[in-house]
Amino acid sequence: MLPFHSLYRHGFVRAALCAPVLALAHPRANAEATIAMAREAAGDGAGLVLFPEMGLCGYSTEDLLLQAAMLDAVEAAVARVAEATADLRPLIMLGAPLRLGHSVFNCAVVLHRGRVLGVVPKSFLPNYREFYEKRQIAPAAAAPAREIRLAGHTAPFGTDLIFAASDVADFIAHVEICEDLWAPVPPSIAGALAGATVLCNMSGSPITVAKGEDRRVLCDAQSRRAIAAYLYTAAGQGESTTDLAWDGHLQAFEYGEELGQSSRFADGPQMLSVDIDVERLAQERRRVGTFRDGAMAAPAAFRTVEFTLDPPAEELPLRRLIPRFPYVPDAPARLDQDCFETWNIQVAGLLTRLRATGLQKLVIGVSGGLDSTQALIVAARTMDRLGLPRHNIIGVTMPGFATSEGTKSSAWALMRGLGVDAREVDIRPLCTQMLSDLGHPGPPVYDVTFENVQAGLRTDYLFRLANHSGGLVVGTGDLSEAALGWCTYGVGDHMSHYNVNASLPKTLIQHMISWAIATAQYDAAVGAALEKILATEISPELVPPDAVTGAVQSTQAVIGPYELQDFHLFYTLRWGFRPSKVAFLALSAWGERERGEWPPGVTEQNAYALPEIKKWLAVFLRRFFATSQFKRSAVPNGPKISSGGSLSPRGDWRAPSDSLADAWLEELAKAVP
Repeated sequence: MLPFHSLYRHGFVRAALCAPVLALAHPRANAEATIAMAREAAGDGAGLVLFPEMGLCGYSTEDLLLQAAMLDAVEAAVARVAEATADLRPLIMLGAPLRLGHSVFNCAVVLHRGRVLGVVPKSFLPNYREFYEKRQIAPAAAAPAREIRLAGHTAPFGTDLIFAASDVADFIAHVEICEDLWAPVPPSIAGALAGATVLCNMSGSPITVAKGEDRRVLCDAQSRRAIAAYLYTAAGQGESTTDLAWDGHLQAFEYGEELGQSSRFADGPQMLSVDIDVERLAQERRRVGTFRDGAMAAPAAFRTVEFTLDPPAEELPLRRLIPRFPYVPDAPARLDQDCFETWNIQVAGLLTRLRATGLQKLVIGVSGGLDSTQALIVAARTMDRLGLPRHNIIGVTMPGFATSEGTKSSAWALMRGLGVDAREVDIRPLCTQMLSDLGHPGPPVYDVTFENVQAGLRTDYLFRLANHSGGLVVGTGDLSEAALGWCTYGVGDHMSHYNVNASLPKTLIQHMISWAIATAQYDAAVGAALEKILATEISPELVPPDAVTGAVQSTQAVIGPYELQDFHLFYTLRWGFRPSKVAFLALSAWGERERGEWPPGVTEQNAYALPEIKKWLAVFLRRFFATSQFKRSAVPNGPKISSGGSLSPRGDWRAPSDSLADAWLEELAKAVP
């Protein structure tokens, strides 16, 4: 088995996109440049190396492609590369013009360990404006045979080829050439439906103003549509500038996520190395029934050419940066957009529900914590949108046995600042009576009954107040709490008439409140109250502070750091990864403070070692799979926010309430050191 710290162990494949400096019409020199870059990529752990279109002679050779000496030299160059790379691990794709029958074809030659695995001809030949390919080249449809003799091998020839690693699950490659991507139905679509997860494009592609952006949009879109990685190499320095220019553009996308781009117009050779999560792509295809339906309607079957990659046996850490906060983008502009959309989704959901019920009042329990704060500011904006007074919101703070003066004052400051109908109800007398009726001794016995009596009475009061005032109870519980079962079932914070926070993880709520401050959604007084709430320790405040140390009840000390548990939730819920991969990704993201970007506003920059990650992941798995589903099976309505998923049984997550977590916990124990 590969070591835990190898990217190949966890469903990744490293690919190298190459743009050598071309020696125009000099195949032997180009073969040596190709060999040198292939060796460099292999030494870096690559499993795939991709070169530009016609890379062994140059895309701009024009009528030289009809010269016998040139074509002889190209075939000799293919043989030279095959021989010189026989000891290399990666699948190598290089561009060459090749003769077959009465024609010359623009081809991708696929090599592995000295063997020609297959040859794929270009399907669509541009013959407009600056392009004149049909003068020298025949399209794939004109191929007279399904095999070709090349470099001492008889190899399959055609556009119906995919290349599958027998020892790396889900690593299946397809290659098309330049204009193929610009066609109405690119060949790579059929390749993806046939099983290819890594779609490659070797391109000549001369550059004109704004064409770089056109390429980027096409590659991005193709990766999304095909649920695939899309790798693109464009010819660079050395091509003829008689009438055109070249920029050597290298770029890689994975299901709409940019993995990397090279600089353009470089003076020397360029290599772009990216780590592709082929397992993620395969998982998503299984999840998206539309893809499966498309595959059922796909054209004729492809020929699969297998090869054995034999991934590196040594540790190979992931080079790709994994965001620490998958629900919170690092880039400020994207974060602003996501917060704007989240805010308006919440408001639109609550607004629609109010209109549907005909009610004009809202009831919210306001604790001075993050979740009720977010729900309250959303409710205030909803009233603004409806043209109703904010006084129609009844905000109630309900101090119990452990409510601090700090959170209570924050709740009051927020309610006053927003201008809602602010009220306070001391629940301690009712709780004392109920505990007595139950035969519970009360303090200092701080058990689950002691805690849930308080949570239940608060929610019970809110529902009865809603009945009495003709209002709707707005839920405040978040996605993280639902995932971990950190809520009181039924008549507790689990229940409401409509929950605007249902699909917001705790980490996103923190940023939503920061965004509301930064964008001045409300006045300075409200902003100051929000700042104070953000700085408050996350606590249910159901048990009094420790009599000796004064330490307050800490949620994260019990269920784990929310920033880490939200990470575990995302990769478990959204992608269905096994625990060992989730742990590997968590270590890649959280192992070093200095690695990667932090979202704006994160002041406490933490790091976690693998033992700590494993500990809290075990807590997450046990709570998520074994103990909390019965609560999620009965959640109130609330809007889905992000593609990261929701836990509504009517939406993204349908699961039995009585399942066991053993399969996940056993995999974690066995596969994570």
